[in-house]
Amino acid sequence: MSSNLESAKNMFVFLGKSLFSILEALLFQLISKPKKNVAGEIVLITGAGSGLGRLLALQFARLGAVLVLWDVNKEANEESLQAARDAGATRAHAYTCDCSQREEVYRVADQVKKEVGDVSILINNAGIVTGKKFLDCPDDLMEKSLDVNFKAHLWTYKAFLPAMVANNHGHLVCISSSAGLVGVNGLADYCASKFAAFGFAESVFLETSAQKQNGIKTTIVCPFFIKTGMFEGCATACPTLLPILEPEYAVRKIVEAILQEKLYLYMPKFLYFIMFLKSFLPVKTGMLIADYLGVFHVMDGFTGPKKKA
Repeated sequence: MSSNLESAKNMFVFLGKSLFSILEALLFQLISKPKKNVAGEIVLITGAGSGLGRLLALQFARLGAVLVLWDVNKEANEESLQAARDAGATRAHAYTCDCSQREEVYRVADQVKKEVGDVSILINNAGIVTGKKFLDCPDDLMEKSLDVNFKAHLWTYKAFLPAMVANNHGHLVCISSSAGLVGVNGLADYCASKFAAFGFAESVFLETSAQKQNGIKTTIVCPFFIKTGMFEGCATACPTLLPILEPEYAVRKIVEAILQEKLYLYMPKFLYFIMFLKSFLPVKTGMLIADYLGVFHVMDGFTGPKKKA
């Protein structure tokens, strides 16, 4: 009898908490969630030498954060450092680091801890794309794609998460992709790396939550193509539903999601609907939708980043 009462009690508590969480989520759809203050937080951004990484550095510079910029390209990273200082960063540091190399990540991470302090906001942004069909893609390029787009997340988490756990304070940001939600023709290795990054970030979120480390937040970002040059030559058949995103818009939404401690951010919002349809539609119907949206041919004109002369 007592076990039945306990089960009934647990069910009512579960239902009450579930209802509260739904009402809370609906409320924050109507009004903006309060934004946290990141002034003085140590923000590490990988791939900070260009594109989203540089723009994220500028945004956090304006918010008063302490910046730690990582990039494999020393010259480009120094340019980002200067731009961040011009944007108002009073404390900003640039480190040359190849995030695909585990030992290098650990070495530079130790240097950061000694010279700057414990990273409290980690933004895994570094990424590369091969843009080749699977059977045409050399093995070393596929391995590099996985090393940069996914494995680097393992090593940076290993390096910086322990201090966050000790302080029960931190924020882990994974820049994944819409290609981490839905497979794309011509992006097999890229999709694999982005699916892996998404799953890893989500799993660590659940792990920290299960251990009651509620001071550690996670944000997983899945954007469609962004005009940073990384996907130069790619096109969209339905710009109204799936527009190629402006970098400034994407960065503004990413920073808002971090400040509001959102777990997921998909851009554009049509991606939420795509994921809903994917969960129940017949495969043939899904293929027809993909064909209509031009997903089969989105990579046909891919040329990749323009190389400097």
